[in-house]
Amino acid sequence: MKKLDLYLIKKFAGPFVAVLFIVIFTLSMQFLWRYISELVGKGLGIGVILEFLGWAACTLIPNAVPLATLLASIMTLGGLGERNELLAMKAAGVSLQRIITPLAIISILISIGAFFAADRLVPVAYNKVYTLRADILRTRDEIKIPTRIFYDGIDGYILRVEDRDDRTGMMYNLIVYDHTSNSGNNNMTAADSGRIEITPDKQNLIFTLYSGCTYSETNRMSYRDTTLDLSRLRFDEQQLIIPLDNYQFSRSETDNYGDEIRTLGLKRLNHDRDSLSCQLDSLAKRQFPRFQSSTGMAYLYQLDTLRLESDYRGNFNIDSLKATLTPSQREQAARMAKEKALTGEEQVKHLSRETNRYVDLIRSIDIEAILKFTLSLSCLLFFFVGAPLGAIIRKGGLGTPVVISIFFYLIYYIIDIIGRKLARGGTLTPWEGTLISTLILLPIGILLTRKSTQDSSLFNPDSYKEFFRSIGKWIVKRYHRFINLFRKGGGRIRIVYMGTPEFAVAPLEKILQAGYEVAAVVTAVDKPSGRGLTMNESAVKQYAVAHGIPVLQPEKLKDSAFLEQLAALKANLFVVVAFRMLPKEVWQMPALGTFNLHASLLPQYRGAAPINWAIIRGEKFTGVTTFLLDEQIDTGKILFQESCAIESYENAGDLHDKLMKMGADLVLKTVDALENHRTKPYEQSLDFQRKLYPAPKLTRDNCHIDWNRSAHSIHLLVRGLSPYPAAWTTIVKEDGTPVSAKIYDSYVVKCEADDPRPSGHISTDGKSWLEVRCGKDALRILSLQIAGKKRMDIADFLRGFRNPETCRFE
Repeated sequence: MKKLDLYLIKKFAGPFVAVLFIVIFTLSMQFLWRYISELVGKGLGIGVILEFLGWAACTLIPNAVPLATLLASIMTLGGLGERNELLAMKAAGVSLQRIITPLAIISILISIGAFFAADRLVPVAYNKVYTLRADILRTRDEIKIPTRIFYDGIDGYILRVEDRDDRTGMMYNLIVYDHTSNSGNNNMTAADSGRIEITPDKQNLIFTLYSGCTYSETNRMSYRDTTLDLSRLRFDEQQLIIPLDNYQFSRSETDNYGDEIRTLGLKRLNHDRDSLSCQLDSLAKRQFPRFQSSTGMAYLYQLDTLRLESDYRGNFNIDSLKATLTPSQREQAARMAKEKALTGEEQVKHLSRETNRYVDLIRSIDIEAILKFTLSLSCLLFFFVGAPLGAIIRKGGLGTPVVISIFFYLIYYIIDIIGRKLARGGTLTPWEGTLISTLILLPIGILLTRKSTQDSSLFNPDSYKEFFRSIGKWIVKRYHRFINLFRKGGGRIRIVYMGTPEFAVAPLEKILQAGYEVAAVVTAVDKPSGRGLTMNESAVKQYAVAHGIPVLQPEKLKDSAFLEQLAALKANLFVVVAFRMLPKEVWQMPALGTFNLHASLLPQYRGAAPINWAIIRGEKFTGVTTFLLDEQIDTGKILFQESCAIESYENAGDLHDKLMKMGADLVLKTVDALENHRTKPYEQSLDFQRKLYPAPKLTRDNCHIDWNRSAHSIHLLVRGLSPYPAAWTTIVKEDGTPVSAKIYDSYVVKCEADDPRPSGHISTDGKSWLEVRCGKDALRILSLQIAGKKRMDIADFLRGFRNPETCRFE
């Protein structure tokens, strides 16, 4: 055995034994509470009570062992997962199947032991419990005479005590009625005081009375003499010796419940079942001839056309008897036939009662025999439910594992009880009734085992929250669609989408994929570009045409013809992404409003280039915002916002692509919320602790590099303008010739404090690197583009540009 196997077995054995004793103790206390009224007040010794509870605890093994196996397996695997030991084993190449193999072997051994316990120990325990309980019930309660009421707890006597001294045991003002002769109240003793003692063997009660009088009557009358004799006897002290029966616990010499079904082992159950089956068969054989003779069906063979010896081949006309009988004979025949039918009915009912008695016993024996096997199966099944559960939830201890264990066990136990009752009632067969709980839990065990091997997040609460949230959204969406039918601009939502660049394509694609109807797309007019002045279509137009969406390209948004076209679309929502500023006549047209997607966390970076300026100013976070349009630029009420980090390696192009995906999801979320009336627009807060920065349009001037600034700020400028429009500078050659260059990638290089190089000075090895002095540090350039050339790495630039160290950047 490997050390890992031994370690896992030790981890499993401790919780199993502890849980087994806890469960047995808990159920034993419930058992004690159930029978406490039968145990108290009878003077039973502690040994008798402990023996009774001990045998009772043995009868609880079928309930305790499966639950202990389930809880121990969850605690073991859950503890390993919680302490990351399970993760370490998997990282070392040990699969989950290999991890639970030694525990599965232990569970198989537990199942085998549970079978023998159910077959050998539990029947003996039930026999002992039944016998001990009968002996305890036969034992009379201890004598405790109350005050001021008549007490009849002693056979043949009724006593009344007025008062008692609990310290001395002396009783005062006593009355004793002697009914041993069964002749009424003809013998009565009254005493001033007295005390009571029981002999050590609890066979007699000694009643010592003081200063009293005994009254007795003959209570005998005859026809001639109706007088009664009364005798009166005064005494100073008198003793009454009363014999006691069954006041001391005594055991039965033999166990008297060996024939009860629960007290039988598998071998005896099979023997009894065979015996009962034989008796059932013999009963049917005995009753059938009686039924034939009593109902006049003994000669039915005369109607059997297959009996060759009768040589009968014709048709038998039963109605021919009516013609041969007189009316009185027919009446008598009908009466006799009715009596025989009633007699046959009674015999059938009697046979049914007798048969049901045997069938019920056989069914109960079958159920008890099968249960001895289902106990073993349940132990093994609960292990393959608990071990995967522990590996999935990764929680040890007595918290979550206990809750989950009790939940699964209750399901199993309830189904098992229902199945047994249905089987005993005959609705289900014994096999079906006893195995139904196992068959229901088996697919759960298979599913959990499969999920655990796949590292499934089956019990991740976030996944369930998302599932129910999606269901709730679907219900609310359908509800509001129905309500919208009766509202202005209601019905299915129709969208007019307004956008131009590639950034606006992804949100449009998301809207279409979600199934929303886009009535038309509004985009910029086609413009000539390039050396050939070919007409260039916007990215949004190209996508719309490819998907068959009508396209509007107005030169002026206030044009009356365009406004009529827009109104004729009967859209109830306008979505704007990277488009021009809309006039009020346009954005107030739809019933649900007009919202815009902005690539910043408003009110920060209002303007045309928020992505570029967020990087240029060194922001660590940015995001996207959807807001309702108003008269000003980017000042409307905010609908939703999503934020993200700006990584140090990202340039404007990388951030553009990231925000484009985020913006597409946010646009779809906003459309869905507006359709279902689940938005709460709020004003843009200007109460910022930090300064608000605008995002003005990028021009050639604000893209120029000032080499007198710090290397870090220039590096941010390069990142914020790459790849478009790109930061630019002028390279002045040694002869004074200026050359324009765009810089796309760079990083900051620290310089010594005594470095004498001025700003704009170029340093290079002429082969692989080039850096420009900027303030205290230098900017090492990685890629750039000379006017009239393609973008190139710095090594390619140095191979074609002579003597760069003699140049300077301006």
